Amino acid sequence: MPELPEVEIVARGLRKVLLEKAISSVNCYSPKIQKDNYPGWMDDLKGSRIMSIRRRGKNILIDLSKNRTLWVHLKMTGRFYYRSGTNPTDKHDLMIFEFKNDKFNLRFNDYRRFGRVRLLPTDTIMLQKGLSDLGPEPLEISLSDFIDLFRKSSRMIKPALLDQTFLAGLGNIYADESLYSARIHPRRLTNRISKKKLVQLHSIIRKMLKRAIGLMGTSVDSFAGVNGKTGRYQKYLLAYGREGEKCRRCGGKIRREKIGSRSAHFCPRCQRL
Repeated sequence: MPELPEVEIVARGLRKVLLEKAISSVNCYSPKIQKDNYPGWMDDLKGSRIMSIRRRGKNILIDLSKNRTLWVHLKMTGRFYYRSGTNPTDKHDLMIFEFKNDKFNLRFNDYRRFGRVRLLPTDTIMLQKGLSDLGPEPLEISLSDFIDLFRKSSRMIKPALLDQTFLAGLGNIYADESLYSARIHPRRLTNRISKKKLVQLHSIIRKMLKRAIGLMGTSVDSFAGVNGKTGRYQKYLLAYGREGEKCRRCGGKIRREKIGSRSAHFCPRCQRL
């Protein structure tokens, strides 16, 4: 699933090509997306102008005129492409947006079809469950608030980092990589981590996310930006996806274990419990 860096890259890509454009027509080929929305929602999209595009956690919010916002979650394989209208339609193109005076169109493509696209009033969008209950942004939370966050809970750190109500935007890849870099075992309890380690972890997460954004994200499955280009951060992964391989720090073997309902990649020699 695209995580904070990948979603941020998509939001920036959309912002670059779509701001101030007016939607002339919309086609939706997904019964699931149709069911998620109210009758006549596509009529409300027509003629709307794109005012702003923002990210919250792993969500993309496309603010339109007429007090409407498109709330998009890419889930596992959702992608946006901005392409020439002469390109043939792909069988996984679930929505196609046409714009006034533009030879290019925007396509929401999702071969697993888990992605969500919903149109809601802008003035109530942040009150919706899934947005209102999100935790703080990793790139915005202060060090003192970050430490307080961990002190107030007693749970294994890997599941905590994946909990979007705890910290918004992280997923398996960046949680594994940040814990590896900080030498923290994924089963370590949040309130048992020293202040020194939390200071280190706060810095590592911020630097890692910024570097991943700079490298256009991690493409380990199907992720690509709006321009179709894939990311490059996967070349620098030290723990995620390296089960059975040598730890590049100590020579031990990277282990993969199920913790909670998700897997974790770590070095049991470097990341002692």
